[in-house]
Amino acid sequence: MEAMQIDVEKHLQRKQIYFARLHTMRTLIYSLIPNWKPHLPVCTVLGLEEGKECIIVGILYKHMKLKPCILDGYSKEPHNFMHSDDSLLLEDEGGRVKLGGTVLLPSVYVTGIVVALHGKETSGGEFLVLDILDADLPPQIELPLKSREDKYVVFVSGLSVGSSACNPLQFQLLVDHITGQLGDEKEQGIAAQIVHVVISGNSVVVPCGLLNGQNLASKDQSSLSEPIKELDILLTQIAAGLPLDIMPGPDDTLQTSHYLNRCLFPGTSAYNSFRSCTNPHSFELENISFLGTSGQNVDDLEKYSEAKDKLEFMERTLRWRHLAPTAPNTLGIPSSLMPSWFDGTGISQHQRHSV
Repeated sequence: MEAMQIDVEKHLQRKQIYFARLHTMRTLIYSLIPNWKPHLPVCTVLGLEEGKECIIVGILYKHMKLKPCILDGYSKEPHNFMHSDDSLLLEDEGGRVKLGGTVLLPSVYVTGIVVALHGKETSGGEFLVLDILDADLPPQIELPLKSREDKYVVFVSGLSVGSSACNPLQFQLLVDHITGQLGDEKEQGIAAQIVHVVISGNSVVVPCGLLNGQNLASKDQSSLSEPIKELDILLTQIAAGLPLDIMPGPDDTLQTSHYLNRCLFPGTSAYNSFRSCTNPHSFELENISFLGTSGQNVDDLEKYSEAKDKLEFMERTLRWRHLAPTAPNTLGIPSSLMPSWFDGTGISQHQRHSV
C-alpha cells in the first residue's frame, strides 16, 4: 500500500509539472500563431472535426516500443531506444490524439515538448499533421560591449581526481596555465584575460563501496578523503586569483541536494570567489547570461531521439525553449531547476566535444 501511495504521488507531481509547462509555453505559442497561420482556427483536441483544417496546441507524448523500465536507467552503457514503430501523440487538458503524416518525425521529437500543429482529423481518428510551429529562438538582445578587449570563461569537466585515469601532473599544468604561471608571454597574456572558471562535474571519484553507511576503517577513511583533499588543494590555487564555480556531475557520488557541499573544500571555501553551484547552473558576466549543465539533458535526448551530433540536440533545446524537455519522463531533474526558456550562452559538458 505504501509503494502504491508513492507511485500515485509521483504521478501527480509529474502531471503538475506538465500542466505548468503546457500553460506557460502555450501562452507563448498562441502569441506566435497570428504571424504563422492567421487564417486558421485554433481548436482543442476534443473540438476536432473530421476533414476540417485547424491548429491544435498541446504537449507531445512519444509512445516508444523499446522504452526501458526505470531500473534500466542505472545502466552505465549508452543506449538508443528508438524503433521504427514509435509514434507521437498530442495532449491537452481535454484529451489526446494520435499524430500522422510525414511532417512530424518521431525520431526528432521527444515527450514533453509543447508545439502548435496545423492539420486535420482523418476518418481513422488520427490528426494528419501538415505543418509544425515550435516556440523557436527568442528575440536576441544586442548587448553593447563595454570594451573591445577579449575575455575568456574556462569550462572544465571530467577531472575525475582519485581515479586511475586522472593524471595529477596534467591537472597541475592546467591550473598553472589558468593562473598564468605557464607558457610564453603570449600564452600568459591569454591567461590574463580569463575572468571566470567553471568546474562542471565529475570532479572527484571515490570508491562507491565505501559509501554504504558502515563505519570505515582508517585505511578506507584515507581512500575516501585523499581525492577530495587533492582536488581542494588544486582548486584553492584557482580560487586565489579567479572566480570559481563548481557543479556536480552525473558521476559525482558526494553531491548533496544537487550541489557539492562547501565543507568538502575547506581550503577553497576560504575564498569568497568560490561558489558551489547546482546543476544546471546559470550566471551572468557583464550583462551576458550563461546557462550550463553537466550534460545529462543532452545524453538523455540521445537515448530517445536522433540527430547528426550533440550540437544539434543542444540547438533543439533552444528552439523548443526548454533545457531538459525529457524531464521528468525519463530524466530526473527537480522542476525548480528546469527553466523553460533562455536567452544567452548555453553550455553542455561531458560530451565527446563539449558544446
